[in-house]
Parts: sequence; structure tokens; C-alpha cells
Amino acid sequence: MKLKKPKFWDLKQISLWALLLIPFSFLFQLVLLLEKFFKKPKNFSVPVICVGNIYLGGTGKTPLTLELFKIIKSIGKNPGFIKKGYDYLDDEIKMLEKIGKVYTDKSREKAINSLISSNYNVAILDDGFQDFSIKKNFSILCFNSRQLIGNGFTIPSGPLRESIKSLKRADCVLINGEKNIKFENKINKFNNNIKIFYSKYKLLDTDVIQNKKVIALAGIGNPENFFDQLKEKNIDLIKTYSYPDHHNYSKKELKNIIDESEKNNAVIVTTEKDHSRMNEEIKLIIKCIKVDLEIENKNDFINLIKSKI
Repeated sequence: MKLKKPKFWDLKQISLWALLLIPFSFLFQLVLLLEKFFKKPKNFSVPVICVGNIYLGGTGKTPLTLELFKIIKSIGKNPGFIKKGYDYLDDEIKMLEKIGKVYTDKSREKAINSLISSNYNVAILDDGFQDFSIKKNFSILCFNSRQLIGNGFTIPSGPLRESIKSLKRADCVLINGEKNIKFENKINKFNNNIKIFYSKYKLLDTDVIQNKKVIALAGIGNPENFFDQLKEKNIDLIKTYSYPDHHNYSKKELKNIIDESEKNNAVIVTTEKDHSRMNEEIKLIIKCIKVDLEIENKNDFINLIKSKI
């Protein structure tokens, strides 16, 4: 979803805007509840692994989906990706296509059936936790330790696609970032059997920007997370540009940023997801900073996945 988050979504104290929007949040949740009530989950002949979230954007679903593909491939299975067929998700689809086959359709059920007919034996859903028409064999919910659940309200009062009570449907939680025992306890209140893992991003190829002035731009769920990661690597970050998730950069926007970099003799960097939305000429000017996802207790995580497929 192309959306620039309101700042009050991540405030710990309750804002007036959040309170005023509560009636609309109730309506949004009512629609979700009706979908859950009327849609009958369909079973499939292959395991369906879902990587989802309840916090809207910036939780690390796609990096985990890529890592999950590698894990499942390494244990002798033949996985494929399932992605909802929206044009604005083209950047994420391009990232997935670099390592595997992606099946897209407005109906995930049709996409999974296409995957099965092509002799793939595991379906990995990048998103889809809120799709009640699909029976999942294993569901992973992603969180980022910087935002967690924001102000705790559902859209549009807050950043949650559904209430934290939905943790009852999940099998596993992956928190990207710092350990948070308080949040773990909150998770366990809703689901005592859930497995909790932590991960961290490792920025790659940052040597080429060390000891240089750097301008960073990002149109992802939480651009500040990317900027903070650069700062943690002691990068001399002189300016940042934040845009909504899946943002399509205009020629004017890019020209202004390039002019700024030339004026300051600075290098421009962006995320792999943003880089995939740029033309070949711009890709030569703006450097792509890729990340590796490092999962703590990875062997335990792999064994858990093995047991589900």
C-alpha cells in the first residue's frame, strides 16, 4: 500500500487524531471480521507457509521471505513464491524473482493452484496473514523492534491491520532488531505456544561509502530504520529523503537529489527495494545498499520449518 504513515501512529501516548478516527477503525475491523466469518479456508496439496504482519509496512516480510526460500531450498524442497497481483508491488516481486519463481494473481488461491500445477511443492506467501480464504500450514508474523505495534490502534487510528489478539492465529514471531522481554510477555499473553525469534539486518558493501559524505533516500515502510542502520555503521549521513512505501520517483525528485549530492560532493544510496524501481541510468548514479537477514538461533528456526513442510 502506497502510504506515508502519520506520525501519531507510532506515538506511545494517545493522540487526539487517534481518538477521532476510532469509529473508522471499528468499521475497518468489522469488514475484516465479516471476511473471516464468511470465507471458508481452502486446503492445498502442498504446504503453505505465510510470512505476514499486523503492523502496516516496514516489518521485514520480504527479506524474511527471501531467507525462507533459501532455507526450504536447502532442505531439498522446491518452493515458489505467492504474491498478490497489484502493480504497486512490482518492486517486491522483482526482488523475489532474482532467486525464485513468483506466482501473482488478484486471487492467492489461483496463484497457489498455478504453483502446484508447475510441480512446486511448497508455497511461500509474501503477505496474506489477513487472507482468510487460504489455509496456512505455518504462519510467521514479522515485527520491527523500533516500532513493534506503534500506538496499538488499528487502521486508521494506528498502524495495525488487525488487533494484537490476532497473534492467536500465528505459529511464530520474528522480531527484527533488539531483544524486548516486555513485548515477548505481551505476545505470550495471547499465544503461549508461539515461537519467538530475533533477527538483524547486516548491511552489505558499505565499505565503498566509508569516509564519504552520504545522502540516503528510501521509499519503504519505515525509511528511518534504513537511515538508522547507516548511522550505526558510522556513515557520514548529511541528508535523508523519506517517501511513502513503493514510491515511484519522479525525474524532478531525482534531479534535485542528484544536484544536492553534486553540491556537497556526496554519494547517494538507497535500499534494494527502491533501487529496483529506478531506471538503468539512475541506477549508475545511486548506489544500492543490500542487506542480509541474520536470524538468531537459526538452526532452531530451520528445524521448526522442517517440521512444518
